[in-house]
This record gives sequence, C-alpha cells and structure tokens, in this order.
Amino acid sequence: MHLPLDAPLSSAPKTAVLWGVSFDGTPMSGVVVEFVKLADVFRQRGHRVLLDIGYDIKEDKNRFFDPYTDEARYLPSWIELTRVDGLADVAGYDPAFVRDTLHAVRHGEPLPSRTDAVSDAIADRIVATWRRHSVTAVLVENGTLPENVAYTRALYRAIERYGRETGLGTYVLWRDHDLMWTSEPASGKYGVPPYPHAVRPVDSPHIRYLALHEQARRRTLDWSPGLRDIRVLHNSFRFEPAEPDPVDRRFRAHHGIPDDAALIARFTRLVPQKRIDRDIDLLARLIRWFADRGVDRPVYLFVAGDPTEHPATAAALRAYAAHRQVAHRVVFGGRLAPRDVPPGPERGHTVGDLLAQADLTSFLTSYDYESYGNPIGESIASGVPYLTTRYEMYDAVYGSKGLHAPVLDVTPTDEAPITDAFVAEVAELLTNPVLHRRVAAFNHARGKHYFAANRATELVDELLGAAPAPVPRPGPAAPEVYGRAGRAAVPALTAETRMTVVLPVLDEAANLAAVLGSLAGQRGPDGPLDRALFDVLLVDNNSTDDTVARARRLAAAHPGLRVHVIGESAQGVSCARKAGMDLAAERARRRDAADTGLPPFYLVSADADCRVDRYWLSALLTAMDGGKAAIGVCDYHYDREHFTDRPLLWDAIDRTLRCRAVTFGLFGGFPDGKGFAVERQAYERVGGIELSYQVKDGRFVNHLSDDWDFGILVRASGDDITYVPRSRVEINPRRVDHAIDEVIAGRAYGAGGIITMRDIRPDAAHSPAVDLTEDEAVQAWEFSIKDFVPKNMILPVLLTPALLDERAVIEFFTPALADRLARRIAEIRAESRLIDFVPIHSYKSPSFRLYFEFAAELFARLRATVGPDIGYPPPLPDCLQKIREEGDPGRFRDFVRHYCEDRESGAAHDYFGNGGVF
Repeated sequence: MHLPLDAPLSSAPKTAVLWGVSFDGTPMSGVVVEFVKLADVFRQRGHRVLLDIGYDIKEDKNRFFDPYTDEARYLPSWIELTRVDGLADVAGYDPAFVRDTLHAVRHGEPLPSRTDAVSDAIADRIVATWRRHSVTAVLVENGTLPENVAYTRALYRAIERYGRETGLGTYVLWRDHDLMWTSEPASGKYGVPPYPHAVRPVDSPHIRYLALHEQARRRTLDWSPGLRDIRVLHNSFRFEPAEPDPVDRRFRAHHGIPDDAALIARFTRLVPQKRIDRDIDLLARLIRWFADRGVDRPVYLFVAGDPTEHPATAAALRAYAAHRQVAHRVVFGGRLAPRDVPPGPERGHTVGDLLAQADLTSFLTSYDYESYGNPIGESIASGVPYLTTRYEMYDAVYGSKGLHAPVLDVTPTDEAPITDAFVAEVAELLTNPVLHRRVAAFNHARGKHYFAANRATELVDELLGAAPAPVPRPGPAAPEVYGRAGRAAVPALTAETRMTVVLPVLDEAANLAAVLGSLAGQRGPDGPLDRALFDVLLVDNNSTDDTVARARRLAAAHPGLRVHVIGESAQGVSCARKAGMDLAAERARRRDAADTGLPPFYLVSADADCRVDRYWLSALLTAMDGGKAAIGVCDYHYDREHFTDRPLLWDAIDRTLRCRAVTFGLFGGFPDGKGFAVERQAYERVGGIELSYQVKDGRFVNHLSDDWDFGILVRASGDDITYVPRSRVEINPRRVDHAIDEVIAGRAYGAGGIITMRDIRPDAAHSPAVDLTEDEAVQAWEFSIKDFVPKNMILPVLLTPALLDERAVIEFFTPALADRLARRIAEIRAESRLIDFVPIHSYKSPSFRLYFEFAAELFARLRATVGPDIGYPPPLPDCLQKIREEGDPGRFRDFVRHYCEDRESGAAHDYFGNGGVF
C-alpha cells in the first residue's frame, strides 16, 4: 500500500506507535535482541511496535529489497515486521549504489553525484510511511555506521520534517552499538578518522542519543562535540536461570549430543570476524587434553548462526572442523530465536534452550569486532560460565566488573594463540563441578548488579513525558569489582591534560553530586577552568549502593567532565587511593614518554564526601608550576553554618584550624587525602603510596595514614611540600557529626595501637547532632591538640632538621628552643640507631617522646603565635605524672621512652588521639 507523499496526517484517534529501524540488515543479531528489550518497555506503555530490520539499508547481507519470509518466527508476536513504502521506486537507489557509496567512504573518494537526490527521495518515503502508521516514537539502532550514507542522511531529514509537522518534540532514541572506532577499525572497513563521509550525529531537538557505555559516549562527543542530549544505556539481560521449555527438553537428542557430553555453546552470527575457527581449535585441544588424562567424557561444540548469511564462512568452518578431525563433535545448529522469545509451537529452538543445556559458552571473537558482546551477558544472566578473548572493549564492558572467566589474550592485529594454560583453565571448568557451580553463581550475582537493572524504563518514560513507573527499592547490590585488567580500558591522557583527580568511593551515592558538581564548576583566573586540563579517576572500593551508576549519570550531566571508573577489590581507602594514584602515574608516564617536551603532570587526591572550592585545581596548578615543591597541600575548612547551634564544638574546631594555618604556613604541612597534589615523577621516586597492615581481631586491616606516610617519604627524600591556602576543601561535617562520643574519647580511629576507620556515615536512626557539654568540649579539644602537636609541629623538623636553621622557623620556636630541639633529635636518632625516620611508624615514638619532653615550651609558642585560648598541655598520663612528681628529669625521660615504645598496650597511641579529630 502506497500513500501519496504529501498525504495528510490521519485525523483518526491514534494508538501510540513505535517505529524501529535496524541498520544491521539481519533478522537476528545482538542489535535486534537489544531492540526487542527496549521496545518491550514501549509495548508496556501501550505502543504498537513496528520493526524494519534493514534489508533495504545494508546491501552486504544480500537481502536488499527481498520480501520477508519466516523472520517473524524469531521475534515476539507483538512485533510487526514492516518496511518503508516505495523504496524500490527511488531512482538510482539499488545495491550497486550502496556499494559505490561505501567504497567512497572507505577510500575518502567523492560520493556518487546522485547521493543527495536519493537521500531526499528516501526521506519523502520515510515521512509518508510514518504518516500512514501514525508513528509517535522512533528507535534507531546502529544508524551511525556509514553502511549507507544516503539512507542515514534521509533518516535525519525525515526526523526533522516529521517532528516539525507533528510537534512531537523529542520522539527519537538513536542508539549505536558498533561505532566506527569499535567495529573493525583495523580492517579500515569504514575508513580512518576523522571519517570525512560518515554522517556525524546531528544535534536535534527531536533526538536523544544513547551510547552503550561511558567510553562510547565520550568518543561520540569527541567526534561530534555539539551534541547536547546523549545518555548512556548499557545492554541489559533477564537474570533468570536457563531452563528448557517443556516442548524442547530433548534439545540434545534432537541435535545428536549425548547427555553426558560436555557442551560448549557458541551463538553468534556466522561471519569471518566472529573467529569461530578459534572454537574449533579449542575443541581439538580439549579433546586431546581429556584423552591424555584419561577423562572419559566427550566434548561437543554447538555453533548457532544462520549459514545463509555468509555461506562461504559456513562452508569454510565445516571444512576446518574436518581438517582438525573434530567434525563429528561440531554441531552447526542453524539460526536460533532470542533467549527472551516466549515459548510456542512455532518458534523453534531458542538461545535459552541452548543455554539450558550448555556447560560453557564461548566468545573467542576478533580483537576489534565487538563493541559489547551480548553472548557474554546472556551467559552470565543464565548462570552459565563463559570464556572469551580479551577483545578491544571486553575490559570496558565485562572485564572491569571482576567476573571470573578464562580469557584468551588477543593482540590488536588479532593474533590469539591458544595456550596450554588457557586450555587447562577451560578444561578445569568442564571437569570440576564445584568450581563450575561457584563461577556460575559468582558471575550471576555480580552480573545482576551491573546488567539487570538498567535505565531503559526511566528513559522511555522521560521521552514519553510520563511519570516513571514505580520501581521496587532493591536490596544491597553486589559490589562493583574490577579486575586489574579493566584499568587498561581507561583512555590515554591527552597532551593538554595536566592533572588527574583520584577519588576513592565506597557507598558514596548520596555525596557524589556535591563533589562532582564542585569539580565541574572549577574556575581559573579568567573564567571557567578548561576541562581539558584535568580528568577524574573514580576508584570504586566495593560499593553496595548505586555509587558507580550515579557517578556516570552525574558525569553525563556535565559535558566535558571526564570521569573514568575503575575498581579496587582490596578493602580500604588506602588501597583505593593507591590504586588510583598508581594508575594516574602510569598514564602520565606514558603521556610524557610520547612527548618529552610536556610540562609536569600532577596527581591530585580528593575525598568523595568533601566539596572543593571553585579555584581548588587552578590554585594547586599555579602553585606547583610556580615553585619547586613536589607536593601541594590544600587548606581544609568547615562551613561554620553547620555548627551555628553548637558553639562549644565549633570553638574546638576553630582553634585546631587556626593552629594548622600557622604550622602549614611554616612547614608546608603533610598531605591529607581530602586534598593534595603531587608531581608525577616525585610520586614515583619514592615508590608511590605505601600500604601498611595491622592485625585486628585476627585479620589484617590496612593502616589508614597512607597520605601522611606518603608525605613523610617525599619530605624525607629531600623534596619540598608547599601549603596552598587558596586551594580550599570544605570538609563534610559528618566527620564530626557521626558519633561525637567516640571522637572525643579517641575511639573513632581505633584503640590499643590499631588505627582503623569506622564508617562515619550516620544511619537513618541516628539522632540529630547536638552541641557538646562543657566536659566533652574540653575532652574534644585535648584529643585534637594532642594529635596536632606531634604531627604538625614536631614531625616536620624530626624528618628535616635543616628546617630548624630557617629564620622563620627559628622565630616561631625561638632560638633557644630551636637549638634544643635540634640537639635532642640528633640524640634520639643516635640512640635509636636509625639512619632516618622514614619507615612507617618509626617516626611515631620519637615524635611522642619529643612532645612529652617539650610540651610546655611548644604550647607556649602556640599561645604566643595563635592566641592565648590555645591554653596549656593536657594532663599527662597518670603513669607519667607519677614519675614527674618524683622530680628526676632523667628518670622521666627514660619512662617517656618506655611509654612511647610500648608495643603491647598501645597506650601512647590511644593517648594521642590515634588519628585526629577535626
């Protein structure tokens, strides 16, 4: 049925209609499967669903203008196959024209002269067809591939025309699975960047673009920076165990596979790029492995795919199986319906039936062919272990999630020799039922966290202008864990980038908006800070909430703010910060190796629950570039408004901050994870952040002072630390709000010599914060100042005695006190037989000893410099007070040493506040 091209829109009442168009040109593929999943959300919202599977777009499938036959049996019954009216009547539009156009794209030659006229004619017919069906929404799949430039141009023109005349607003979701840079880039199939003939995504009020992951979104924006509406929507899967339909319980018998056989499933298209020859090689190796070890179990390979799509490939695979003498163990099962197709007598076998019978699934694809790899996701969702190559996007999509699987390394030139170790790993999964069950359960639970809950419903409701359907509140999600290999997916640094901000996170969904918003709002002296100068490396430390998903959504809301996500499975903020800083240093080293003339690169630490000042990065960059310091330390402050009703608590905080301003100005301070920068080469000179562990309750826990310990290494190496007061960080008040009784008692950071951080996030039942009592205020101040003096007044000169020769330091201490401190430090060093105080904890006892010996004089200097309200030293521990009362200075000094070096009780640790309060 053909309507005139200028036929008016129907005035009859309209049913909402979704028009889907796939540039894949095949009735069954990962693209079509994902269309079905997203279209089902529209169906649930009352839409009639139409699908053009792209025969009239992609000519290399040899189905151009072919009529549909049995394609519908592979799709849910609610999808109606359709196509654009009258395309065969467009003058000059035929397979030869499409081939000529693609040849021009690949080789950068001029497009055929009739391209524009053909595009106009196709656009006319698309609009007329949409009018006839009263289309209200459009879903484009893979439209950015330059398979057919004329059709892509036509589709954009049709969208604009139809949108204007219907007033639909944003009515198109345009999703790309295989962008040029993820679909066979090594083959040059689509040319080379910047793809001069490929149709760039058009910024349109009618189109919302969807990228499969954050990397694809950013690369799309690099290619077409004017896009204002591009979101991330990853592929999703139905997380239910694979169960055979009762009609098809004899799947194995139907295909001649023994019940006791180990079955490896491969369900992809039969095209050369899928490299199914690797599965045949693996099968031959496994058969030999079983025979050599006397394992009496046959191994079979089931290959699902349409042999008519690329007959030459199907024939070559059969011949290769015969050559490897495994043809009797390879089943070419033909095309299978998607896993999600409902059961029915006409549907035939489905991927779900295969998964219900498979022991393993395989995805040994080409390095640069797959953008997502749906078979892996389907396997995880079905509870079936998988094996794969580490194709180009594997780590970005799956490997970074900490999933367990045999992974075959593959080079960018697609070399992937099957090693003995890989064969043994696969064989272990086939012969060890306990391992098989554990891997399946582990991957299913972890995958469900990432790939089951998706934003499809939210996006569709937003597009339709409807209120979102209520979503049940999920329980605790499985932690997001990334393998170290996943870190390779973080893109390389550009020459313009000067800083990477490392942000460790653990269940910080509630705070991310503030910190990422403050990073997005960074400014320089002349206006907004160029976002090309920095990127953000978010290190997920086993979050159980939607921290990572929230971070990605927030990043998408700030175009140009580059947020890369990795994970660190070893629990602890120190472990997470080290993982991020190490990766940031590695990326910077590679950047510098490529161009030795680049300026210094800085690794910057931040905390997820803090908010940085708008000039935070600019001030750090200016200070570091303008001086010789290896570390720049930020100024930390609280918002006084949070403490308006708690004057006694604020007084203790304010005195601490005033003391810190003085000593930081003198000594540069020490880095705190809340905010500091370190020059990349200085970071690597000292070996980076060093982790230290302690035993608590029979298990190892990581020591918390990684940031201080790192600063000690840098200062002791001879590098300077500079204080940058204009680079300010606002500390989240929850750090003193969570349980003030524990903070003032010194228990929040551990006891008995063990420094451990408790979770300082209050739960919903936590009572509102109130002010301290007079006694609590005294106790809070005493713990604060006892922690402050050894760290900020004594430790700098203990590590760098030469500071005591500087005029400003001498003026602060007075010449007499500076001289006595220098002599006493030398005596303690000689007595301890230490070369230096750099090793972790070797500085604690000397610092504590110097505090007790010089406390009265040190507090006198604070009163003179900061203010009289600093007061006097807190009372000594009772045991030391008794010794002092004896009146023997030498004996007092000896027992100070015993007290501070007691390795059993941790008494000195507890006395000094064990980690600070404010």
